[in-house]
Amino acid sequence: MSTSINSSILVTGATGKQGGAVVAALLQAGRAVRAMTRNPQSSAAQALAAQGVEVVKGDFNDTASLDAALAGVDGVFSMQMGSHPGDPETEVVTGRALIEAAGRAGVRVVVHTSVARAGDQENFIGWDEGRWEPLYWNNKAAVIDMVKAQGFAYWVILKPALIMENLVPPMVTNMYPSLPERGLFDTAIAPDTGLDWIAAQDIGAFAAAAFVAPERFHGQEIELAGDTITLPDLAAKLTKATGKRVSSVSSSEEEMLARGAHPLYVKSETWNNVEGYKVDLDAVRSWGLPLTTLDQFIDQNRDKFVIG
Repeated sequence: MSTSINSSILVTGATGKQGGAVVAALLQAGRAVRAMTRNPQSSAAQALAAQGVEVVKGDFNDTASLDAALAGVDGVFSMQMGSHPGDPETEVVTGRALIEAAGRAGVRVVVHTSVARAGDQENFIGWDEGRWEPLYWNNKAAVIDMVKAQGFAYWVILKPALIMENLVPPMVTNMYPSLPERGLFDTAIAPDTGLDWIAAQDIGAFAAAAFVAPERFHGQEIELAGDTITLPDLAAKLTKATGKRVSSVSSSEEEMLARGAHPLYVKSETWNNVEGYKVDLDAVRSWGLPLTTLDQFIDQNRDKFVIG
């Protein structure tokens, strides 16, 4: 296998937010990109192909397809869906399948995306008492450990906080359904809780930089955020940008559950009050890569916001 910097990078999740941003950043850097998808005929996959991306069919549960997708590539962008009680195994199973296949293929560089604070969960307040959902955090940490133990020449772990694209469709309907319905952030997040945010394009920029200069990034676990803001302040920014009134209300965990909010979402919201991502913005800036502020993201996506 060639280890030339012109060798292809295989991007998993290439039709999603993070993977799509990585594809865009790699193309901008002049790298050849191979995108793995279960359906190469989908409109999203065809849009990638139109940009010069090599689209290949692959499935984490199909070893032969993984081996074929990884043949001859220099690097892999690895991402998996998070775990929850309704799906306790997929993240670890698919993560292991990809990482072991990359090892078999002799891949030189692996950039894996996880989440801020993954691996630090045993230090969370209330962790030993079962206050927080263990599957999500333990499985994230398990896949990180697999990447580090596989023996790749170069590896880097990216740990994004909240992704700014969650504020616009389609993700906003899952994350903050009251925003498109009622122009309201209706959460258990306290008014003075600062939330750490990162734009998908910035995740892509960090990934591309790690593939271009793997020796600089090797062995690093980089927590990512470009801005920190409370929900009331975010609501004010959206009001100003869209001309539609956006407000924020904070309810107790019990009040949220009584109104039918999903227990896992409520638990994750209260986690922000107690722990939070705690990203060191100065540390992120020290890498010298451009970071998107929420003001910039809102301005760039002004027409995408749906405010009820």
